[in-house]
Amino acid sequence: MAEQTPRAGKGNGCPLFKQCGGCQLQNLTYPEQLQYKQVKCIRLLSRFGHVDEIVGMARPLHYRNKVQAAFGVRNGKIISGVYQSKSHRIVNVDDCRLEDETADAIIVTIRALLPRFRLTPYNEDTGRGFLRHVLVRRGFKTGEVMVVLVTPDSLFPKKDAFLHELLRRHPEITTVIQSVNGAKTSLVLGKRELVLFGKGYIEDVLCGCRFRLSPRSFYQINPVQTEVLYGKALAFAALTGSETVLDAYCGIGTIGLCAAKHAKQVIGVELNADAVRDAKQNAKLNGAANARFFCADAGRFMTEAAKAGDRIDVLFMDPPRAGSDLPFLKSAAALAPKRIVYISCNPETLARDLGFLCKNGYQVKRMQPVDMFPHTGHVEVVVSLSRQ
Repeated sequence: MAEQTPRAGKGNGCPLFKQCGGCQLQNLTYPEQLQYKQVKCIRLLSRFGHVDEIVGMARPLHYRNKVQAAFGVRNGKIISGVYQSKSHRIVNVDDCRLEDETADAIIVTIRALLPRFRLTPYNEDTGRGFLRHVLVRRGFKTGEVMVVLVTPDSLFPKKDAFLHELLRRHPEITTVIQSVNGAKTSLVLGKRELVLFGKGYIEDVLCGCRFRLSPRSFYQINPVQTEVLYGKALAFAALTGSETVLDAYCGIGTIGLCAAKHAKQVIGVELNADAVRDAKQNAKLNGAANARFFCADAGRFMTEAAKAGDRIDVLFMDPPRAGSDLPFLKSAAALAPKRIVYISCNPETLARDLGFLCKNGYQVKRMQPVDMFPHTGHVEVVVSLSRQ
């Protein structure tokens, strides 16, 4: 199977393909995209063993349950959408073929309402204007919808009238939050949040567990494929109910709480304090008394656990695209869990990290690619390793 170079002339014909840059593979048919990603994984990972066939989506469209839009003005007209790849230029988007259709419709409505209420997009150069970004999040299973309006300060002229009209047009919205971000930063959300309508969060169900999502919660954006991904990870963990599980990079506790149903106890470690707070709340929400979450550096946590002689049977690790750093990997090897389940969003850094683990007492047993982000160049891989 030869690795293809993406070429023009195929795919689903998105009119913004050449402007946006977000869908690097949309010019290939979906079967060709899967082949491209499969060959990429084989090229990078086959030295560790057999790479299973990639799991694709039955309907690889409108899968993103979290949508962010930047707002601006061009030629006297309010626009909203995504930043063009490697630039600060906004590509005006009405309907993205990857994004949730409800979320896109809400953003288009907000854009249309701004001039009616004499509200303007924020101008970074002058420091004037009202709206910087809009974030919309929808629960795939629950249907609950969160709208976050990002503004430079807490002032909201004609707030009640604006909210009334927005909710009249979109009764599916269950909460509206104002995020105050006055800093000159590439970060979308600010630290201060004002709940304008509803309870200030939404809930969703993933792999039979219920999760509370706040504006800054990390949550996989493709719920259909996340259930596939986590299902493979749990199968690789081979839990019998007697294991102690460590969930490093645990976020809001998604994989750890899914594992808690099948393990003796789960320990989650995460450096982000907001995520740990959400994880503890989610443990209560699911009645997972055998799951505990700690705000700490995962590598240091494992080093201390190894020094104390603590025993871990299964380590789940789901690092960012940069992969794990060397201190983390050394800590994992020192802790010496029987099995490691590595969930990677970057096969390049995965190959690097597997090289270290295989030189330090582990052997790769299974490698399963999952297409979490159709039409983009990204691919997730779940790897099972066992201690030799």
